Amino acid sequence: MSENVSKPPVARVAPYTFEHLGHTFIDNYAWLQNKTDPEVMAYLEAENAYSSAQLHHTAALQEQIFQEMKGRIKEDDCSVPAPYGEYFYYSRMEAGQQYRIFCRKHASLEAAEEVLLDENNLAQGLEYCRVHVYKPSPDNRYLAYSVDTTGSLVFDLYIKDLLTGECISGPIPNTAYSADWAKDSRTLFYIVFDKSHRPYKLYRHIAGSDPKDDAMLFHEKDDAFWLLIQRTRSGEYLLLTIFSQSTSEVRYLPASQPEVAFHLLQPRQPWMEYYVEHLGDQFLIRTNHQAENFKLMEAPVTTPSIDHWREVIPHRPEVLLTGFDTFHDHLVVHERQDGLQHIRISAPDGVSNVKYVSFPDPVYTYRLVENFEFNTPVLRFLYSSLVTPETIIDYDMVQQTWTVRKQQEIPSGYEPGRYTSERLFANAPDGKRVPISIVYRKDFQKDGSHPVLLDGYGSYGFSNDPDFDSRRLSLLDRGFAFAIAHIRGGSELGRDWYDQGRLMHKKNTFTDFIACAEHLIQQGYTSTDHLGILGASAGGLLMGAVVNLRPDLFKAVVALVPFTNLITAILDPDLPLTVIEYGQWGNPSDPQAFDYMFSYSPYENVKIQVYPHIFVKAGLNDLQVPYWDPAKWVAKLRTHQTGSSQLLLVINMGAGHGGSSGRYDHLHEEAQYYAFLVDCLHAPEKPA
Repeated sequence: MSENVSKPPVARVAPYTFEHLGHTFIDNYAWLQNKTDPEVMAYLEAENAYSSAQLHHTAALQEQIFQEMKGRIKEDDCSVPAPYGEYFYYSRMEAGQQYRIFCRKHASLEAAEEVLLDENNLAQGLEYCRVHVYKPSPDNRYLAYSVDTTGSLVFDLYIKDLLTGECISGPIPNTAYSADWAKDSRTLFYIVFDKSHRPYKLYRHIAGSDPKDDAMLFHEKDDAFWLLIQRTRSGEYLLLTIFSQSTSEVRYLPASQPEVAFHLLQPRQPWMEYYVEHLGDQFLIRTNHQAENFKLMEAPVTTPSIDHWREVIPHRPEVLLTGFDTFHDHLVVHERQDGLQHIRISAPDGVSNVKYVSFPDPVYTYRLVENFEFNTPVLRFLYSSLVTPETIIDYDMVQQTWTVRKQQEIPSGYEPGRYTSERLFANAPDGKRVPISIVYRKDFQKDGSHPVLLDGYGSYGFSNDPDFDSRRLSLLDRGFAFAIAHIRGGSELGRDWYDQGRLMHKKNTFTDFIACAEHLIQQGYTSTDHLGILGASAGGLLMGAVVNLRPDLFKAVVALVPFTNLITAILDPDLPLTVIEYGQWGNPSDPQAFDYMFSYSPYENVKIQVYPHIFVKAGLNDLQVPYWDPAKWVAKLRTHQTGSSQLLLVINMGAGHGGSSGRYDHLHEEAQYYAFLVDCLHAPEKPA
């Protein structure tokens, strides 16, 4: 790192005292939460200026890495057209443009292109723009779409008449993540946020009408629950899923009767989850009721309550049933066993003609994409591995064959044979074997001299699967290995793997990650002087916790939008996303839960000690992890750091949780912290 070229900003100390469960706490940096205070904005700008000065010596390296990343993307690109009714829908991007162009063709891929929506036009004059909901009506006449123009993940909803090109509804403000059509192609159901950014009310809108006249159909008053609206794959029903971190219930409505009330399928029960789809005269139900790893049930659509549920696929202790999709003649079930994903295909009854998709790589990942059609034998998914670029596969469920429809192109060149991946296992303190996925060039030497970037998340049951990322090649070609720690708190090894990394078991997440880092060092992949770690959001909480516990183990840390101020957040129910988080971290009104959370919360456990180099990224418009959370963490670290390591805070003043929306802007952001890692970990400045 360079010598300091300017003094770091000094956060004004304005102690704020609060009481909880008989304890008195002092937050010296609470003033940073006031976004309207000019002094706060000046402080954030000063942080950006300081970080820019400290990284100035890497400017040429940042530009080099950006150009490498840009050279690996096909700038003129198009998605694989997906059939929906009489049309083929796709999106494309043009060289020099930041955003997508949404298009369709009628009846044939040789037909004339119809541009439905140009995100570049929507983004004019804006620092941020992202289309989220994108739903053609069942008759293909209308398009419902929503736009986020700040990065806060709050959307304006519109309806466009695709025959006239006119916008006939909207903006409908403050809408949430989901919306869907009734069968009549005129009635649209959507959800709005409350003041805490919780999806809580369901509305019905008639295309072309005044949104002020929209009927409110459901109001979820429990702050621990969210709403999600979607039409079944069959198109016959609309499903309102109401869910928390541990409980769910579903209400359903015939899609041909949008004016009637939703029916309750099964009342919610604490710690019981169930999720629904429709096939024939049955509802199919994935549930953890008396089944830790979930099982699949069915019930008649006429009597769908739990008394009428019948088992289709039983609970299996070694297999996590993660989801399922219905087709007219097939049932597709998604499973996870021994840390790997599997696709199980059968007849609609779930038990006849069972077969599994074979994958070519030993470690891989997939996700379904654009399966709009219900009556089709083709299953489309995106497949990749740590060494295999993203590949769109059309799998024929009858013939059991797959067709590559498109593979990600790397214009500047990519030779997969130069790289290799492995699955390793580290031993956690309690004896659990923690998987690690790792990729590196074949000329990588396991002599402890090479840099390794270890990535971790471990929350919400999210599985951090090994996928391909062309940007990562800028590290691998500089002698890095990239590793993923599949720690508890994720679901890689089943539901128990998740449950053993949340609530009163959350510390397993941190000790698992430390065990993975120690294993990589013991096996010669790296050393403490060459080990970098990376985590985002709840993965940023992981970063904060492990550097408090073992600052000597890591040389450099990248924490992107890190959730580090757990206690302040969890004690304020008016903050976005707080109450629903009780199911993940604990309810602070319980003294035992509060004491446990307090014992690992990164902000509260900053110590007077030598910390590694730390790069922190925040977004001014972030409602999931407010900018002040990482800002306060960095301010406190500065008062406790006893060494000379860099503590850098970069705030994107025009974006939120996901960073910049433009594809080139986003590459610049990544190139900045990649250069930070290369600099800190003493990797070669030019690819070999």
